[in-house]
Amino acid sequence: MTWPDLTTGSSRPLKGPEHTVTEPATGETLGTVTLAAAEDVEPAAEAAHAAQADWARSPHFRRAAVLRRAGDLFDGHAALREWLVREAGSIPGKADFELHVAAQECYEAAALASRPAGQVLPTEEPRLSYTRRLPVGVVGVIAPFNAPLILSIRSVAPALALGNAVVLKPDPRTAVCGGLALAAVFAEAGLPDGLLQVLPGGAETGQALVTDPHIPVISFTGSTAAGRAVGEAAGRHLKRAHLELGGNSALVVLEDADLDAVTSTAAWGSFFHQGQICMTTGRHLVHASLYEEYVDRLAAHADALSVGDPHREQVQLGPLIDGGQLGKVRGLVDASTAGGARLAAGGTHERLFYRPTVLAEADDLTPAYTEEVFGPVAPVRSFTSAEEAVALATASPYGLAVGIVAPDPARALELADRIPTGIVHINDQTVNDEAVAPFGGVAASGTGARFGGEANLEAFTDLRWTTVRGDVARYPF
Repeated sequence: MTWPDLTTGSSRPLKGPEHTVTEPATGETLGTVTLAAAEDVEPAAEAAHAAQADWARSPHFRRAAVLRRAGDLFDGHAALREWLVREAGSIPGKADFELHVAAQECYEAAALASRPAGQVLPTEEPRLSYTRRLPVGVVGVIAPFNAPLILSIRSVAPALALGNAVVLKPDPRTAVCGGLALAAVFAEAGLPDGLLQVLPGGAETGQALVTDPHIPVISFTGSTAAGRAVGEAAGRHLKRAHLELGGNSALVVLEDADLDAVTSTAAWGSFFHQGQICMTTGRHLVHASLYEEYVDRLAAHADALSVGDPHREQVQLGPLIDGGQLGKVRGLVDASTAGGARLAAGGTHERLFYRPTVLAEADDLTPAYTEEVFGPVAPVRSFTSAEEAVALATASPYGLAVGIVAPDPARALELADRIPTGIVHINDQTVNDEAVAPFGGVAASGTGARFGGEANLEAFTDLRWTTVRGDVARYPF
């Protein structure tokens, strides 16, 4: 676990406290990093600003080459895979998925560098009129702990490819695999110095990032409460803020669904990475005719899943990230059962290893049903009609993803059109991600699709209108 160099990432020594990098499965110390203080943001932003102009002027093929080399380095990176398992508590399959997506994000970003930069417009005057996309300058990226590599690289890669510099603030709990590792990979890929500044730190560091005058665009992934604060501060400083926030996504299972096929996808939706995914299936809405059997099958499936140390054992669930998250999950489950929900499976833990949990008889007074748990908890509720299913799925402040299971995809799509979300999956659960696809939620889940595909062009460039005349224009005064 000696890679990367834990002292690098910023262009100068950081002034925050020393932070012990801990393996949540064992409590073992993996290393020590220095965190960034709020006062570290200004010099990092200035350094990024100074480096950005030359990078923006560099030929598109040069920027693309750096991104392609970075993608090659991420793909199957053994040392980073181990960091994802040990620092983030990922099972190896989840770590492999993050590496795959990171590589794809870099390859897709490389293609952005040579995209047409604008359009020629019709005009009433004797002139050339066109639009041109220009890099915004410096992009501030604030990324969380749960999928640390993906949720950093999906903004870092396209921002760099489009000619920007980046100041990245990863969560201190995943400072290495969400931050310092990216700096090491891009340095090896040939990214010029100064363009990627990594500042692992807490809320005060993030606040300084949002308000720094050298950073006109903020890309934030995290909780809805924190996102509201980021959006408010960005608005006061007239900055664009791309906010991908929390969720409480529903999986709707219609009466003609095949339960033999559904159980696996339902369990994956709620229990993958211990439920610590913004897209996690937080509400199972099941037709009353299938309800009892669905609960029994999902509970049996949950009881059969293995939970343990993903670095030393072959398991399907690893640990929660820390004691704070454990306390939140345990509190929501305990409050739910005290309020009348039936514990069909799980509800127990050993240290940070929380068993996959199924709660039956969930209703509007069940905290684990109405709130985002961010843990391996599957509340199940019945409905009797398609109209009721739509009403239940819509009755949430969140609007990130919805999954609908039905043999008739056209019927499922018709229902999906009545449920406001940023993402829809028919005959699949709610946890999906691809570098080519736009990603984002509505309402309390964020400000729309701001990542992936064409959305990256909107997120990380400014659109300029330019006109050119052969002769100086003349006016009647």
